[in-house]
Amino acid sequence: MIGRKLILLQNGAVFPKEEVFWETRHLEKLKHSTVKNIKKHSYAGLVGTIRFYVRFSSFLKNKYQEVKIKIKNIHSGRAESDSPEKREISKFLRMVSEYKNKIKEIKHKIKEEEKNL
Repeated sequence: MIGRKLILLQNGAVFPKEEVFWETRHLEKLKHSTVKNIKKHSYAGLVGTIRFYVRFSSFLKNKYQEVKIKIKNIHSGRAESDSPEKREISKFLRMVSEYKNKIKEIKHKIKEEEKNL
C-alpha cells in the first residue's frame, strides 16, 4: 500500500490532507472525566481493601481464640485423666506411705516430749 502511494507521488499525484482536529474542549472533558473516574475507583478500592483487612484480622483473632480454647480443653482433659485421685494406687505403695506418715507422727511426738522435759 505504501509502495502504491510512493508510485503515485512520483507521478505527481497530490493527496488531500486529512487533518484531524482535536478540539481542546473535548480533550479537557476527557481528561476531567478520566481523573474523576480514577479518583472514584481508587477510593472504592481503598475502602474495599480496608474493609477486607478489618474483617480478615477479626476472623483470624476469633479463630485464634477458638484454637486456644480447644488446646486448653485438650490439655485439661489429659490432666484430669492422669490426676492421682482418679488413678488407683497399688496396695503396697499405700501401706508404705501410711507407715511413713505414722513414723513422722511418732518422731514429732518424741521431739515435743523432749522439749517439755
